[in-house]
Amino acid sequence: MKADFRNRIFGINSLTGFREIALEIFNYQLDKNIVYHEFITNLGRNRKAVKTISDIPFLPVEFFRNKKIVTGDLPVEMIFESSGTAGVVPGKHFVNNLGLYEESFTKAFRMFYGDPGEYLIAALLPSYTERKGSSLVYMADKLIKQSNHPLSGFYKEDIESLIQTLKNAKDGNRKVLLLGVSFALIDLAEKFSPDLSGIIVMETGGMKGRRKELTRAELHSILKSKLNVPSIHSEYGMAELMSQAYSKGDGVFYCPPWMRVLIRDPHDPLSLISEPGRVGGINIIDLANINSCSFIATGDQGKLHEDGGFEVLGRFDNSDIRGCNLLVQ
Repeated sequence: MKADFRNRIFGINSLTGFREIALEIFNYQLDKNIVYHEFITNLGRNRKAVKTISDIPFLPVEFFRNKKIVTGDLPVEMIFESSGTAGVVPGKHFVNNLGLYEESFTKAFRMFYGDPGEYLIAALLPSYTERKGSSLVYMADKLIKQSNHPLSGFYKEDIESLIQTLKNAKDGNRKVLLLGVSFALIDLAEKFSPDLSGIIVMETGGMKGRRKELTRAELHSILKSKLNVPSIHSEYGMAELMSQAYSKGDGVFYCPPWMRVLIRDPHDPLSLISEPGRVGGINIIDLANINSCSFIATGDQGKLHEDGGFEVLGRFDNSDIRGCNLLVQ
């Protein structure tokens, strides 16, 4: 990674600055990322054709399933794997700078929620904590340690202990964050229906294959009713990324300054939709992903809002990015 990129990425404070660094990183990854370079070449594109961020081709996230997506030649410190579904090869993110990941998620958390040290953070991530390579578990673990509260931690089977911990923390006027995967939060809500008023409840997705699929609106409606909270917060991230977007309610997410979501035309994956409200595929620019690929086409559908927020509306029926699957064999 170029020495000055890191400070500049986390120092972005304008759209102009974002665009400038994004184009620099595109050219850097075009030169130093073998798979991305080959992808761009097979599309018939070159650097001269990329003059704005709208011209940048986005690498389908499926490439992470069977290609080593790295920029440069630094040694790998950890491999994060996507959760995926049974029978599907998980995506692998070869991370060569965990400090960069930690800086990204810590700065983003502080931006949206303040100092982790002011919170009791309880994580309800069953099954995720049992498998290796979960970027979500890694992030939760570091935030829990930063919270520096003796009762912060992972709660898996001992739900009654979790409920008592949350009650005691709430009574003590401590800021409390309950971070959980969707299926675990639904189980908590339906089996115990604890009063979590005054607590931030944040879901991170993770319903697929566990029980009947729910829309985010349906999920949040159940959780708000059963847990007695006015809103459900959400975190949007992927193993293949280094950054996360957050929603404080109503399923509308916002990105930190070094991350941006664009919407692609579902009928022409190389074209973007500029009008807010139109539904298409979610493309993500994550400038903190400097040592991998910062330009990823996900299998999620979504739409932009006028104020720059975005909604996630589900998955494509066939999550392979249609019309843009060169090299994915």
